Amino acid sequence: MEIIVQKFGGTSVKDEAARTQALKHVQYAVDQGNKVIVVVSAIGRKGAPYATDSLLGLVGAEHSRLTNRELDMLVSVGETISTAVFTELAREQGLNVVAMTGHDAGIVTNDDFQNAKILRVDPQPITDAFVDADVVIVTGFQGATESGHITTIGRGGSDTSAAILGAAHKAKRVDIFTDVNGMMTADPRLVTHARFIKAISYEELANMAHEGAKVIHPRAVEIAEQAHVPMRIRSTYQEPDELGTLVTDRTTTQIEHYRTVTGIAHQTNLTQFIVPTDTLSSSAIFQLMAQNGLSVDFINITPHQVVFNLVNGDADVATRLLTAAHVKCQAIADCAKVSVVGAGITGTPGVTARIVTALTTQHIDILQSTDSYTTIWVLVKETDLKAAMNALHDEFLGIAD
Repeated sequence: MEIIVQKFGGTSVKDEAARTQALKHVQYAVDQGNKVIVVVSAIGRKGAPYATDSLLGLVGAEHSRLTNRELDMLVSVGETISTAVFTELAREQGLNVVAMTGHDAGIVTNDDFQNAKILRVDPQPITDAFVDADVVIVTGFQGATESGHITTIGRGGSDTSAAILGAAHKAKRVDIFTDVNGMMTADPRLVTHARFIKAISYEELANMAHEGAKVIHPRAVEIAEQAHVPMRIRSTYQEPDELGTLVTDRTTTQIEHYRTVTGIAHQTNLTQFIVPTDTLSSSAIFQLMAQNGLSVDFINITPHQVVFNLVNGDADVATRLLTAAHVKCQAIADCAKVSVVGAGITGTPGVTARIVTALTTQHIDILQSTDSYTTIWVLVKETDLKAAMNALHDEFLGIAD
């Protein structure tokens, strides 16, 4: 018995037309002789009646008096409604289907409500269901504690649900359906010559997702990599035989091994802090941020100063904390982090030189930089973002045919 996992996001189940299109992919997989685990998100996005943000809005959102356990009772309803509605339409169209909550499907989590961690998955409930059914439709984003309390597993949780079920059931692959045709080399809204990526490694996709690419949650990619389960990033509105972008091990023959860079990702709304360490040590500065719930990113440390970034919304809090500690700092608001991602960067001379040349040729100031084995990051002013993205894309990935 071969199993395919198909995850449909909020826009793929937003109305009956979208759900009907999604079910074409389910039917196609069944017709090919597969059993199918379908994972669905809540219906629609922010503003839709049953979207997660809309449900939170009913109780005052971040000002709610509910406990995190009680909030999970509320927000899990969105996926439960979506599952029931999708199952109704699937039966109407003649599919042999069973609906399950995350708990029903064997997903057991800790009790960190609102951001629970999956402890294990019992594959038996879905395995038993497949004796008679061809399709099992599961609520994404949720599981339950050992004692049966419903939990949600954080933003991007439906991607994670799909990946963990794929791993537990040794699936042939996990398909992530969204409103784009697959991974692109950069955001096409910013980059003129962005183009489709036929295949990408788990590591590259996880890095791009961490650095701003929105098509999938990085946790899901990391789970699939650990289990060696191939993934596909696909569009709900493509034909069922169009398979989108393959996500797999770097060693596969379908990855273009000659390419140095695979894609350019970006994050916006950042504030850079340059903080001298003559009043507080670097350790004390970072402890101050952590104690006040501020997550710093893009860090450089020297003997005389530390440099880090926060999202713009946290910048005022950090400034107040540092001022109260009598630390003078420089804060540069409205910055953007541009990430050059590619498995071929490792051991390839001249990549940094090409980045610097491409940006300085366009008179773009580099405010900060750092690197890892597969990614080089630069910080620029947000007003330079589009020019920086295009300059780097053209330098490493050229112009689409």
